Order: sequence, then C-alpha cells, then structure tokens
Amino acid sequence: MEALLAVTIGVLVAGAVYLMLARNVLRFIFGLVLISNAANLVIFTAGRLTPGEPPLIPEGADAPVGTVANALPQALVLTAIVIGFGLFAFALVLMFRAYTSLGTLQSDEMRVAEPRDDGL
Repeated sequence: MEALLAVTIGVLVAGAVYLMLARNVLRFIFGLVLISNAANLVIFTAGRLTPGEPPLIPEGADAPVGTVANALPQALVLTAIVIGFGLFAFALVLMFRAYTSLGTLQSDEMRVAEPRDDGL
C-alpha cells in the first residue's frame, strides 16, 4: 500500500510542478492545491498505515491495549487541510482582485511595478 501511495505522491508532485511552471496564475493556484495534497499524503504515509483500532485507552489502563492507529499524523493532516483551504481561498480572492485590476491572468503581463521598456 505504501508503494501505491508513493507513486500517487510522485504523480501529484509532478502535476503540481507542471502547473506551477505555467504563466497562468489560475494554473499556479491549482498546482499549489495539488502540492498541498501531496504533502498531506506524505505526512499520512510517514505515520505508517496500520489496520489497527482507534487510539482509545480503556478505563483503568495507562496505555491503549493492542495495536492502535497513530493519531498524530491524522491530526497533522487535518490541520494541514484546514490551513491549505484557507490558503486556497486567500489565493483565489487575490487572483480575482488581480484580474479585476489588471484584466489578465498571465503573469508576464502583470508587470505594474516594473518600468516599461519603450526602446530607450
């Protein structure tokens, strides 16, 4: 199962890099979302995939009994999903604002702060 997830992570990262190298800002944002999901899968896979029970401690015991799932990677991935969604929403609003101000989504044409080369 880990090998399948490793291949999936590789495909997600490759697709994200391809999209992030494009000159279109919307494609860059989609690449950012893909690389965020790939990072979530890396964290989840690093926590080992165990077919265990939920990490609950029975009453009167000091530790879980038997094989239990690791809760830390699950909590980290849940936090990363929430942060990634916030980042996506902010980037989408920023992209919309840039489009309404500049009229384009091409990053080469978004050179407002740079001086124009008028051939001088």
